[in-house]
Amino acid sequence: MISIRAASTDDLALLATLNAIVHDAHVHHRPDLFVSAPSREALEALLVSRLSDPHVTFLIAETPGGDALGYAMARFVIRHGSALTLPDSYISVQQIAVAPSASRSGVGSALLNEVRELGRAAGCRRLVTDVWDFNEGARAFYEASGLRCMNRTLDQEL
Repeated sequence: MISIRAASTDDLALLATLNAIVHDAHVHHRPDLFVSAPSREALEALLVSRLSDPHVTFLIAETPGGDALGYAMARFVIRHGSALTLPDSYISVQQIAVAPSASRSGVGSALLNEVRELGRAAGCRRLVTDVWDFNEGARAFYEASGLRCMNRTLDQEL
């Protein structure tokens, strides 16, 4: 049984630990873009900033005994229309991290489903995320969860 709750600043150490799962993969594949060893103080300050943002929500997945299994960070986005685009509101999955010991046990799906429910409750029209091309596991997870590619970002070193 997985329970999901909103995170708070009391969870900083836990969020920092879980964040390393995602961050280490980013550093491994794109050391030109990601800090290899962020200081704990800087990371916790960043997390406090995001936790205090009213448009950002952190969710923590736990066992009934309170052991952390993973987390999700989502952002509510409202885009005003323009001469070229329609107005839009959506919820964006910024990160999902699952503890290696809980991989492929439904934790990621439970977190994603909770993000969907938050979006629906807030009146969002869509759920969006982006995923690094090197992250085949995340791409497969999101595609199996019903998301489809709508845009590609291309990159070239100069």
